[in-house]
Amino acid sequence: MDTYMALVDVTDETVQNVQDLATIWGDLTGDIEALGGELTDAYAVLGEHDFLIVFEADGRDAAFQTSVSIERYGLDTQTMELIPVDELGGLVADI
Repeated sequence: MDTYMALVDVTDETVQNVQDLATIWGDLTGDIEALGGELTDAYAVLGEHDFLIVFEADGRDAAFQTSVSIERYGLDTQTMELIPVDELGGLVADI
């Protein structure tokens, strides 16, 4: 499994309060698990974005499906793959 992060912004007017978001997080977690992944962390963000979600997925295609699933809830995502710092040495050694 690979690790991904998604910067998430609320774009849907139907999400107006914390209770609405709590309902979405439960559904979102179920969707990620149905795609074979796992939601590992979620944070509210003070700044340009509203949330940071960290999840595991079985490759790029599953990560894309997860991002699309998140966006169905009126959330806009910018998803990126995360590479552990301790693996960077191996990437450089291959060059």
